[in-house]
Amino acid sequence: MNGEPEDLSRLREEINGVGRSAARRVDPGRGALTIAVAVLAVLVSLVLPWVDGEQGLGVLFGDAPALPKVFGYAALVAGVLLPALTLALRRWVLAWTSALAGFAASVAGVLSIWTTQTTTGHAPGPGPGIGLVIAVVAVVVLLVKWLALAASRPEMQ
Repeated sequence: MNGEPEDLSRLREEINGVGRSAARRVDPGRGALTIAVAVLAVLVSLVLPWVDGEQGLGVLFGDAPALPKVFGYAALVAGVLLPALTLALRRWVLAWTSALAGFAASVAGVLSIWTTQTTTGHAPGPGPGIGLVIAVVAVVVLLVKWLALAASRPEMQ
């Protein structure tokens, strides 16, 4: 009785604090490898042709149609920067942010493929380059991974 209940209460508070800290962290597990490969695919796609033989970096920094350019920036943010930040910090809010950014980038990517295939005349458009297709597929894979990971958060106690 010489201070044991006080020691136990401090220990209980410390254990609860560790539990709360662990509940705020996300653990991607084996999914981190898939995320890393998809990020690498986005980076590689930037040196491949996107629109009219123009490389992805040329689309980003040059004169290109608006929608592929928007997708290029969205792919950089949702496909490279946010996954790197989320894997480094491992926070649930960043996992949800990565999932939502991946959704927006996926929509922009699919629309950019569609707009490169269509024209106002009867002739088909030039079509997307292989780099644009790889980037869109990689962003969709990231969307699925981040959404599944963010939705798997356990109940808080």
